[in-house]
Amino acid sequence: MLGIIVAMKKEADVLLSQSKVTQHGKKYGKEYFYGEFAGTPYLLILSGIGKDNAAAAAMLALAEGADTLLNFGVAGGRAVWMKVGTVLQIERAVQPDFDLSVINRTPVGTHDERTQPHFVLPCNGNFPKGVLASADHFQTGTDAALLSDLEADVCDMEGASVAHVAWSADVPCLIFKSISDNANEESSADYAVNCAFALQKLGEHMNSIFAEINTKEEN
Repeated sequence: MLGIIVAMKKEADVLLSQSKVTQHGKKYGKEYFYGEFAGTPYLLILSGIGKDNAAAAAMLALAEGADTLLNFGVAGGRAVWMKVGTVLQIERAVQPDFDLSVINRTPVGTHDERTQPHFVLPCNGNFPKGVLASADHFQTGTDAALLSDLEADVCDMEGASVAHVAWSADVPCLIFKSISDNANEESSADYAVNCAFALQKLGEHMNSIFAEINTKEEN
């Protein structure tokens, strides 16, 4: 079963509005929806914002029987070519606010049970690709040097945490992000203006996103 982790209801609605929803409830404080889209059944869990919320929701999805995880939503783009409304597939994800470098002498983002910071995700060729950095704060231009060191060109607050849980459980994880702002000093204002457009574009790509998931499962 496909387990979908989405931070905000307005992000979830781009899929729910196009789906046949068969069950809706709440468990362990997390709102959930069982549904079907394009012939694919899923469990969508509304995680809330932040890495802890995303990890808890991902674990709940796995406990409920998910064998593949999907995270989608809006994100900030750092690359010049990433215009508002561009939908990307994430090929690697990292947590720049996790740092054991003083203790372990490992790169920033490297968890104690790992030897490198990036989680590598399955990707095919149907979407432009990006490297995602997920942190528990709204990332701006002040984070630029570290994000560059980690080769990150997309920023959010959940995706890499979902990837971490998937890695720990040895299940596939796919992440798709629609660019809502440029991760700089004006990002919060840009986000407020552009979020609805970014979500519209994400909804328009939902068939292609699910085709990517089904291609992964066939392989």
